[in-house]
Amino acid sequence: MKELENILKSTSSISEAKATVISIFHINSKIKDTLLLQLKPHDLSIEQYNVMRILRGQKGKAINLQDIQERMINKMSNTTRLVDKLLKKKFAKRIICKNNRRKVEISITDIGLSVLNKLDPIIENTEQKITKHLNKQELKQLNNLLLKLNN
Repeated sequence: MKELENILKSTSSISEAKATVISIFHINSKIKDTLLLQLKPHDLSIEQYNVMRILRGQKGKAINLQDIQERMINKMSNTTRLVDKLLKKKFAKRIICKNNRRKVEISITDIGLSVLNKLDPIIENTEQKITKHLNKQELKQLNNLLLKLNN
């Protein structure tokens, strides 16, 4: 806890619960910054990257905006705006139902798949660097603890 107090430049002691929440916020910010650094050269935000991975996971099938929103990590994101940016970059395409023109679905393009294929090893390497101080057992334990917190 002393280490966290040093990071925060705090002179007063804090509870374990507060220290845990602050540590999670702190590491979340650090991880986001690290990943964003890798995505920036490809003109992608973390949220856009997440949408592209959701689209790739469809294995060629189109998906509607609501289903994309449900699968997103950050549910507060404006999915329509994110998809519009991907459409503009030609990383995704809009498919309009012939029977019901109000039904619109989104699919990843070959360009989008190509960008993800280039990013996969970069992001994987970055994830390895982020977690390099933890062994397999510790990673498993951390995942379990985070899942426990999430419930």
